[in-house]
Amino acid sequence: MIQILKLQGTDKQLYQLVGPLVMNPKVLQYNNGYPFKTGEQFVWYIAVEKRKVAGFIPLDLRKKGHIINNYYAGPEGHNETIGTLLDAIVADEGESTLPLLAVVQTPHQHLFAQKGFEVIKSWKLYIKMQKIQ
Repeated sequence: MIQILKLQGTDKQLYQLVGPLVMNPKVLQYNNGYPFKTGEQFVWYIAVEKRKVAGFIPLDLRKKGHIINNYYAGPEGHNETIGTLLDAIVADEGESTLPLLAVVQTPHQHLFAQKGFEVIKSWKLYIKMQKIQ
């Protein structure tokens, strides 16, 4: 069973949980070589299964909207991990009046669409999507 942890972007526990992943060359390759960012304006949703981090989605809380970008899910249970993380974010964002946006890797478009996101703009490797209110 997947457990979701929610941590602030500068929480010391965050670094212990995701530090080994965000510095792993395979995880960086999954993210098309882009580094993972964090700061005070971020909230991280971390999926833990069998005491191991299965994936994470950082949420950037900006004044004009909340943005999902640069996420990761391990190969085992990949789609379930992303889906469970998205469920947690969508539930938390339900009361927000700000738009929930996502920069989605092209292969994951269907996972986000299943959670109520629609395409705003497409690029070669990414798709910008917004949660339908």
